[in-house]
Amino acid sequence: MAIITISHEMGAGGPEIGMALAQRLGYRYVDQELLQDAVRRYGLAEEKLSHLDESKPSLFERFDAETRHYITILQTTLLEFAEADNVILMGRGGQWLLRGIPHVLRVRVIAPFEQRVKQWIKRTAEMTGEAPNQRAAAEFVRRDDNEKAGRMRYLYEVDIGDPTLYDLVINSEKLPHEAAVEMIERAARHPSLATTGAGRQVVADRTLASRVQVALAMHPDTRRYRITVEAQGGIVTLEGTAALERAVQVAREVAGVREVRTRQVEIPPIPPFVA
Repeated sequence: MAIITISHEMGAGGPEIGMALAQRLGYRYVDQELLQDAVRRYGLAEEKLSHLDESKPSLFERFDAETRHYITILQTTLLEFAEADNVILMGRGGQWLLRGIPHVLRVRVIAPFEQRVKQWIKRTAEMTGEAPNQRAAAEFVRRDDNEKAGRMRYLYEVDIGDPTLYDLVINSEKLPHEAAVEMIERAARHPSLATTGAGRQVVADRTLASRVQVALAMHPDTRRYRITVEAQGGIVTLEGTAALERAVQVAREVAGVREVRTRQVEIPPIPPFVA
């Protein structure tokens, strides 16, 4: 069956639907576990990783090599969970990172703003015993919407609400969670989303390319440079303007890499100033 990604608006019921669906299908449900795995395996600072996971990068962070390093590791960890198959991946750009893969079902769960605010107030009251006021709750939900949208624009230059990013968009305003689970399950079991060898290879190629990106981002000789990585069947192609010779050496050390090729990108000369 399909790998399932679920993008959701706060208060629309995405996590509740995702967890119920995972139980129904016998799938692994991956949300905060992704962050914990990245911290454990790559030795990242949990506070900084959580900040980047919850907020769009600041102007300074957008040009910070360490920020790119952390984001690359998050992307790689998500792809590694996808490679294991039979998984539900919550948020974190899965709808974009796994685009074009035949056995990936990309779901978006939405609801009207007012209803989402009410749901957030209800959930907060259940967890803390105190209900926030309407104005504070609305501001919190609106800020979360803006942060999620900002991250997607920064990372992938796409609109998180663009319906073409998804195979199934569910408005949970009237639907109980059980009905949403049934809809997604029915879609996931459709023969058109069956896992194939070709589909698995695409996931493996993207995962390997991302692992190479992590290696380049972590190495002191290559972390300052922007190098594009592609992978196909263990053959990795690096494209950049500088440090490619050293990047080849770094890439060769990544497990699964059979061969490394390069494409040098020439920087066009600056035209002479004409008064």
